[in-house]
Amino acid sequence: MISHHRHTGKKRYTWIDVMNPTAEELLTVAEEHGLHSNSVQDSLQPEHLPKFEWIDSTAFIIARVYDHQSTRDADTIQDISNKVAIFVGKDFLITIHRGEQPMLDAIRSKYFDHGQCAGPNDLLIRILYYVLQSYIAPSQSLEAEMDQLETQIVLKHQTHAVLRRLYYLKRKAAVCLRILRLTKPVIDELHRSTSAAVHQDLREFFLSLETSYDQTIENANNLLNLYISLSSQRTNEVVRVLTLFSVFFMPLTFIVGIYGMNFDVMPELRHPYGYPLVLLFMAGLTLGIYGWFKRKHWL
Repeated sequence: MISHHRHTGKKRYTWIDVMNPTAEELLTVAEEHGLHSNSVQDSLQPEHLPKFEWIDSTAFIIARVYDHQSTRDADTIQDISNKVAIFVGKDFLITIHRGEQPMLDAIRSKYFDHGQCAGPNDLLIRILYYVLQSYIAPSQSLEAEMDQLETQIVLKHQTHAVLRRLYYLKRKAAVCLRILRLTKPVIDELHRSTSAAVHQDLREFFLSLETSYDQTIENANNLLNLYISLSSQRTNEVVRVLTLFSVFFMPLTFIVGIYGMNFDVMPELRHPYGYPLVLLFMAGLTLGIYGWFKRKHWL
């Protein structure tokens, strides 16, 4: 489907929005505006990464918008984002995408239809702002969920489910950060056609998002290390308890083993006080081991 929207301000230009185009529709748009065939082919590839390139006097941009309908465990670029291809000329801007893009509808109703976005470059800047803004909500969601996982880990509710969720959170943050960093060259190229102030605002917005995702990944790594440390501590406590039991019972087992041998001549077995003396010796040995452990502060 092709939609034409004409800007009637001082600088007249047309915004052509192409959604889920057929081969014939795309060919028509390409021929009308002199789009390069390779760029048109790139605009159809759903897995294409962000990029910016000049082809004659037309700028070709690919941006990836965060998909808020993605599943909770989505952790690939294709799963968590949707591609939008943009062609910018002197008197036109073309957006090509496969599915509905609410951000484009919002830009059109909020800015374009009210005479704002004075030229194609201004409209491009507005689109890129919205592309970056789509990554704010997932960043906040990741941070909130990270706080919940931290509470669970510290309270010793370490389960495989917590570790699995932490892994997916880290993966999603890393993928979002990768998309943002691939978008940086697109932002850097805009200095040719935009004012320094507008370009600086966009760069600062990008840097704040990059810092946020960097911090999320660092927090995830810290939580993973904390999880491993607490798990190791719990294992050490179990080993410590088992070691204490073995130290107490080893000498007792040794004594029992000696007097359990079936020799005919064992004088202690016929001694009238042999049994209570052995029990008394074993009790004294146990108390001695306990006192030694207490003195060493092992108990």
